[in-house]
Amino acid sequence: MRKILKKAITFAFLIILIFAGAKLLKSRSDIIDVFDKAVHTSGTDSDWRLILVNSSHAVPKGYSPDLMQLSNGVYIDSRIYPDLQNMFDDARADGIYPVVGEGYRTHEQQEDMMQDKINAFIDEGYSEKEAKNLAGEWVAEAGKSEHELGIALDINADTSMCTDSDVYDWLAGNAFRYGFILRYPSGSESITGIDYEPWHYRYVGIDNATEIYNNNITLEEYLS
Repeated sequence: MRKILKKAITFAFLIILIFAGAKLLKSRSDIIDVFDKAVHTSGTDSDWRLILVNSSHAVPKGYSPDLMQLSNGVYIDSRIYPDLQNMFDDARADGIYPVVGEGYRTHEQQEDMMQDKINAFIDEGYSEKEAKNLAGEWVAEAGKSEHELGIALDINADTSMCTDSDVYDWLAGNAFRYGFILRYPSGSESITGIDYEPWHYRYVGIDNATEIYNNNITLEEYLS
């Protein structure tokens, strides 16, 4: 009788251990699943409008813009097109005629652009090392240019209708209403690492752009 009772207790104990182990495994699986979801919903998936690209932050691996071609042949991410079109329509209604001079660039195009700048400085008499340093002040390293995102634009004027200054002035006071920010403002070079570029605008969405504009800050400061 005692042997039977002992076996029954042992069997019951084993059953408890099995259930406890299964519960522990399920709990661990849930934790892993939650972590996995957090990883996959971070970065580019969380908000593509706020991806930071600069000398310290490269274009995320696997990032792929949804490209479309404008009438002048420039490519942009199609997700910014509705707000861009609205902005240009309203600018023209005010007698301002902007055009997108530069949009999306491939990694290879950015590399070529950098090399062309280096070669230009070498032709001016600089050493290769000096030329590379100088070129880095004007052109972003491949993989670290916002133009590779497709949501950064160089906007200039249709000079047959108005001047570049007219366009820059209008954009400075209105672009945020359409989700675009002046990416490299004057006086913020130590933060952005880029000289003042009144033509370079970056799409971040209307809500983010409004807050950045109202607080007179850069994208780096906003994200920090």
